Amino acid sequence: MKKFPPWLSNILMPFVGIVVTLVLWQAISGRVVQSRQPDGTMEESKAGLLKDLPGPITTWEKTRKYVVEPFAKREELDQGILRFTWYSLVIVAKGYAIALALGTPLGFLLGLSKSFTKMFDPIIQILRPVSPLAWMPLGVVLFSNTGRAANELAALFTIAVCAMWPTVLNTAVGVRAIPQDYLNVARVLKLSRWQTLRRIMIPATLPYMFTGYRLSLGIAWLVIVAVEMLTGRIGIGNFLWNEYNNGLYTSIVLCIVTIGVVGFLLDRAMSLLERRFKTA
Repeated sequence: MKKFPPWLSNILMPFVGIVVTLVLWQAISGRVVQSRQPDGTMEESKAGLLKDLPGPITTWEKTRKYVVEPFAKREELDQGILRFTWYSLVIVAKGYAIALALGTPLGFLLGLSKSFTKMFDPIIQILRPVSPLAWMPLGVVLFSNTGRAANELAALFTIAVCAMWPTVLNTAVGVRAIPQDYLNVARVLKLSRWQTLRRIMIPATLPYMFTGYRLSLGIAWLVIVAVEMLTGRIGIGNFLWNEYNNGLYTSIVLCIVTIGVVGFLLDRAMSLLERRFKTA
């Protein structure tokens, strides 16, 4: 049997997977059927394995305006899907930057100092599993005196706190994994602490750091949905929540697909950036 070239297989196999998923989705989704009553009138009813789940065809028909005009702004809660996504990406980028700025040096401290690790690692392990739904109310309390900026600052706080832990832990693991020979070379060359950090430790730790960065980015994008639901801030999460309250399940499916696609693209972008730094 003749095999496909690798490049063709890399395109064809995901395409087949998407088609199979769409077919299965259509098969289990609900549909509207019409039946004639004894008095001659037509009555509509739902049928299917999951009667309230809209299929891909219905989803496209009902949400086409959000996709065809992705950046349109008709009303505050009636905008294109990419416009909602852009609002969310802006706040995620800010929170993610804060997470890296805090998490990277904290990870180095954990990796370099055993005393620091003994003091603060238990606290980190306790705080790390806390849900964003728990952090968000605390953020609102902390920034309640900032007026109109309270919700945005609370959102940044929640994203940063939830997203920083993978960066902290992976950076710490990377620092501990630096071969002792590298540090011995630094001593022989009489490098200062700053030179050792810049020339030896950061390059050696970079693969671990980027693993943490990728995980942190995924969590930051995950958290934004919960944050926007709680604060009412305009974005993809808030749009999803409003459509749920209005019973518009097709829009919910559109939001889920959009969130997933954007998360995938963010991960791919971080992967390309990681390769760029490794080959630099």
